[in-house]
Amino acid sequence: MVAEIDQFDVLEQRIDSLIESMTFLKEENTTLAEKAQIQEEKLLDLGAQVEKLKDSRDKAKQRIITLLEKLEQIHM
Repeated sequence: MVAEIDQFDVLEQRIDSLIESMTFLKEENTTLAEKAQIQEEKLLDLGAQVEKLKDSRDKAKQRIITLLEKLEQIHM
């Protein structure tokens, strides 16, 4: 009878430990999901910044081409 009670105590301790581990893992999962969301938002923002820089570069390139064409007209 005492051995059965000891086995129940061991089982209860293991279940408690399992519940504690599950709780920790759920919290960790939530934290990691939040961090992943933040990183995804940063990535989208950086992508938008890159597009703006490309647009600015293209406009500057076009302006330089236009200015060079004007200079060529002067030499003619």
